[in-house]
Amino acid sequence: MRANERSGTQVELTDPSSIESSPLYNADLAPVPLSGRTWTTYNYAALWMGIAHGIPTYYLASGLIDLGMSWYQAVMTIALGNLIVLVPILLNSHAGTKYGIPYPVFARAAFGTLGANVPALLRALSACGWFGIQTWIGGQAIYTITGAFAGDGWLHAGELWGHPRTLWLSFAVFWLLQIALIVRGVESIRRFENWSAPLILVVAAFLLVWMVVQADGFGPLATEGSKLGWGTDFWALFAPSLMGMVAYFATMSVNIADFTRFAKGQREQMRGQCLGLPTTMTVFSMIGALTTSATIAVYGHAIWDPIDLVSRFSHPVVILFALLCVIVATIAVNVAANTVGPAYDFSNAFPRLISFRTGGVIAGVIGILMQPWRLLSSPELYIFTWLGVTGAFLGGVAGILAAEYWLLRGRVLDLAGLYTRGGPYEYARGFNWRPLLALAVVLFLSLAGAYSEDGAGPFPADGYIPFLKPLFDYNWAVAFLGGIILHTLFSRIVPPRAARPAAEAPRKAAV
Repeated sequence: MRANERSGTQVELTDPSSIESSPLYNADLAPVPLSGRTWTTYNYAALWMGIAHGIPTYYLASGLIDLGMSWYQAVMTIALGNLIVLVPILLNSHAGTKYGIPYPVFARAAFGTLGANVPALLRALSACGWFGIQTWIGGQAIYTITGAFAGDGWLHAGELWGHPRTLWLSFAVFWLLQIALIVRGVESIRRFENWSAPLILVVAAFLLVWMVVQADGFGPLATEGSKLGWGTDFWALFAPSLMGMVAYFATMSVNIADFTRFAKGQREQMRGQCLGLPTTMTVFSMIGALTTSATIAVYGHAIWDPIDLVSRFSHPVVILFALLCVIVATIAVNVAANTVGPAYDFSNAFPRLISFRTGGVIAGVIGILMQPWRLLSSPELYIFTWLGVTGAFLGGVAGILAAEYWLLRGRVLDLAGLYTRGGPYEYARGFNWRPLLALAVVLFLSLAGAYSEDGAGPFPADGYIPFLKPLFDYNWAVAFLGGIILHTLFSRIVPPRAARPAAEAPRKAAV
């Protein structure tokens, strides 16, 4: 065999040079050797702390409360959504840890050596949208910091496309800061995550304590009941909201192998992720809801934006410290969650032309072109349209990957074959039609009934296809479970023919 195995759980190629001449290979996509798999439980907990401690997480509860939920209903929905999404995250983490491969290479096992570009680019485009959203938020923090010291001339500069010119400048500066970190590579991102992860939690806790002291309590939202009660009105909102919360990390449930490929072992990545994701998301969203409740008592109206709240403090040193923490934490979220994956995905499309660094820059440019300021313009657009639609696409891919690895292949892959044309994952000229058909079917089922309540969004009130309207409320679940069932069914009914081994590269690398 051309593989080494460590502790029965991890595999590496003994002769990496056997795949280096392949058009599917470059150094960034290559399997990580066992000596390079160094990430510990803390690294994965810190990764999720850094990703979850973002301003959009702080906004999640606000969007649900604006739509009629009580704060505790909103937090419950967020907590349950993150427990659900943890399942596909852990399922799709295993292959990265065992074989040291990134997501687009893992996707070749199911979709084919060339077909893998379809799910890879779908995931990349979703992450580009998220990159733009986070960059816009980070730009607002820079704009607010500078305004606290530069005064009204900065804050009320002439407008361009509906926003102050200085806000656009801040957006550009924040974009450049992130690109500078991306071009330094994945290891620099890991180091950055380790120390930056707790910062935004420190700021959020400070804001909560400060507001509770000022308000002499938690404020009206903490005691106010739900406008929806627990009847049919609540459950009608709960289903699409839960899918939106699941979709919040649907991108990571697909490309989590991009990070677990560096794990010391399965135990480290599993423990770190179970500790880091659901607890962080629940606590942070609860802090956001309770802090906002206190702002009503202090200011007479709800202030959901922590950047706006920090800017109201009188001491410039407090403002500077708090917003610098927000900026650092937002960079941590954005670079880890929304550029590492697309960088590998774009590199996978043209391995000989696009490196990890180049792919990260491409993701950054596309993120701007997707106009994030529009995506954040309303809760309906943000939660139901953006999160719902992207969640359906990525839920289908996550289900197909889990089915291929756990049900069809029994967690056994041909490592060298993943990098070889004409090998075991060639299928029909590089494409496997089974997962592509399964993906098309689940997207139709989950999105063809897309609707917007009372004309508040871009979809018809009765849905494009009315009888499929109920499925849109469960779009991620329909796509994920449908992907598992249909891909398994198609592969069992019409099994792919075994490919003839390519003469130039022996591929007995599976363990």
